[in-house]
Amino acid sequence: MSGPPVTESPPPRSTHQGEDGAVPQESHRPSWRSIGAGGIVVLATALLVGSVLVAVTIGQADISIRESWTVMSDRLGLAALQVDALGLGARHPSQIHAEVIWEMRLPRALNAVVVGAGLAIVGAIMQTLTRNPMADPYLLGISSGASLGAVLVIVAGLGSGLVGVSAGAFAGALAAFLLVLMIGQRSGTLTPVRMILAGIAIGQFCGAVTSFVILWVADPHATQDVQFWLSGSLAASRWSSMRIAAVILVVALLLFLWHARSLNAFTFGEDAAASLGVDVNRVRWVLLVTCALLTGVLVAVSGAIGFVGLLLPHAVRFLVGPDHRIVLPLSTLLGGMFLLWVDTVARTVFDPRELPVGVVTAMLGVPAFIWILRKRQVRA
Repeated sequence: MSGPPVTESPPPRSTHQGEDGAVPQESHRPSWRSIGAGGIVVLATALLVGSVLVAVTIGQADISIRESWTVMSDRLGLAALQVDALGLGARHPSQIHAEVIWEMRLPRALNAVVVGAGLAIVGAIMQTLTRNPMADPYLLGISSGASLGAVLVIVAGLGSGLVGVSAGAFAGALAAFLLVLMIGQRSGTLTPVRMILAGIAIGQFCGAVTSFVILWVADPHATQDVQFWLSGSLAASRWSSMRIAAVILVVALLLFLWHARSLNAFTFGEDAAASLGVDVNRVRWVLLVTCALLTGVLVAVSGAIGFVGLLLPHAVRFLVGPDHRIVLPLSTLLGGMFLLWVDTVARTVFDPRELPVGVVTAMLGVPAFIWILRKRQVRA
């Protein structure tokens, strides 16, 4: 397989366009050249691994970092790494603690990492392809469409496993996004404001239909569980769901990285991308369908979690600039770390009760969305 035929060009200076499509001058951002792109990714990877080790120790059961590391290294066949590098010695946990770590907390932590990473890169891709800094799977109705598709599959008895639910979620996500594109276009032009309004309308419609189906078919206990899941929850995380979602995430990320130079060209607009040798229609549809597939799988795992795809790409671009060769891997790592800690807060702040993780991300995301919207109004 050969990469897309894109003429070598420097990365764009900014991913935020004005209403006239012009790219403004690059704003001041911290300089990371001293450690380089590779160093940033290595640092973020180390922070992510450390975050997982710490997150699995937080909860009702008093578990130390040494215990969590011992369990992980033992189950992964890395017994030689069980001795603490700081010389504190390995502490072998009880059987109960080992089961809590391996069967409950670690699958949930890794699911949070996978879902957060996937939502972040989907947001980054969609913001570039639509040239809309407010694009996000949740705001554009894709997550709501995926939720509706998943619920319809479950209710129709077509499958309750992750594969069947993911297929329904993918179909719903793709259908919702196609509707948003159709409604958001005006005289052949896809305007950011119309796209957001169309996404909100489609999202509300899908949410209403989903609620109707649940209330009409499900029993009260099932209704409560599904509504909690639809609000965004990782409480039902299992190893099986994590493995499938992780495989889809890795494949999608590799595909996105393969088209990183094409995405850089898209930042200047479709005409500029075409002049640089990008097959605009093919690349756009391949990436958008992949985004819908990945979103469907993530919704099947965690329900609809909003604003992760909005917040993280903006934070990453502020730190390292708009080059997708570094934006995509760093969004993956920081998105995973972000949702891991949000989920940790959601399940512990009101212990023994827990908040849907989607509620916490919405509390963080709505102010950010308002800030981005006001910033665009000032530029306009």
